[in-house]
Amino acid sequence: MTDTPIAFIDLQAQRARLGAAIDTAIAKVLDHGRFIMGPEIGELEKRLAAMAGKAHCVSCSSGTDSLLLVLMAWGVGPGDAVIVPAMTFASTAEVVALTGATPVFCDVFDDTFNMDPASLESAIAVAKDQGLNLAAVIPVDLFGQSADYPAIQKIADAHGLKVLADSAQSFGGALGGKPVGTFGDATSVSFFPAKPLGCYGDGGAVLTDDAGLAAKMRSLRVHGQGTNKYDNVAVGLNARLDTVQAAVLLAKLEIFEDEIEKRQVVAARYAAALAGVCTPPAVIEGAVSAWAQYTIKVGNRDAVAAALKDIGVPTAVYYPVALSDQPAYAHYPRAGNGTPVSAALAHEVLSLPMHPYLDEATQNRIIEALKDAVSG
Repeated sequence: MTDTPIAFIDLQAQRARLGAAIDTAIAKVLDHGRFIMGPEIGELEKRLAAMAGKAHCVSCSSGTDSLLLVLMAWGVGPGDAVIVPAMTFASTAEVVALTGATPVFCDVFDDTFNMDPASLESAIAVAKDQGLNLAAVIPVDLFGQSADYPAIQKIADAHGLKVLADSAQSFGGALGGKPVGTFGDATSVSFFPAKPLGCYGDGGAVLTDDAGLAAKMRSLRVHGQGTNKYDNVAVGLNARLDTVQAAVLLAKLEIFEDEIEKRQVVAARYAAALAGVCTPPAVIEGAVSAWAQYTIKVGNRDAVAAALKDIGVPTAVYYPVALSDQPAYAHYPRAGNGTPVSAALAHEVLSLPMHPYLDEATQNRIIEALKDAVSG
């Protein structure tokens, strides 16, 4: 077996494919010198809105800030409840706490890792019992696959909840023939470098059809400005996307659709080879995952990960502790029966190398190594 290092996410292969396009895009920004809110920002927002079929795109400094901007624009605050899944990165609940509102945790399915609508209903009941005002729900499209938005939206409508789709990992995917960005009242997107569409720093965006929401977020991302930056009509943030990152993203958009297709090929090879070896991720009917990560379940996870590391196969664990059990969040309420699935998954999930440039020979190395590690 070759000793050539394996990349968990191979950004250098993408860089090589893009060639001079990135250099040219960045050089253009250096030449015009509009490093903050330059012309590439508007162009990127227009392109992203068109891809998602939305009227508005508001870019910002990170995926976290994209979530926070929406909640701030909606006026979410103390006394409000926002339902979030326990199987997610800290940002999803963090932004709720930062507004002074209460994150209420619900559980996820153990095959797709996404929000369980039945647990959402239970979390809503808990929030009501605690006298909290039901404000919003933030489903998370974990690992690149859309949550079950039709089911979640039906529950949200019944209880007057706004829906903020945390699509940090799923932009480029689809559900029921509709692209990510279509669902809910607003969609949050992240451009962190490891995401399917990543920049060379931090970045994010919000997609929505709500003109009023978009206008408020554009104000909030620049210190709550009114007619100019010295007219402050609200307490806001410094949350703008810089122009260089927009230029990088515009260059990457030229190959993005093809990369999403290549991710499907890699995922299909994994699924075919790993049946009976471990538990591959399930994809719900009508979904096209962006495959930000390829995450399996395996019983002896830590031993398997250690064995793979010893022979040069990188893996990652998203997430080793359910967010509802993290010290900063353990005191917040959760669905009536808790979040047992999320807690169990924290000991089972293991993400394998996944990117559009994972060739078949390298993938076969990973698969064979995993089979050996599992059998033990």
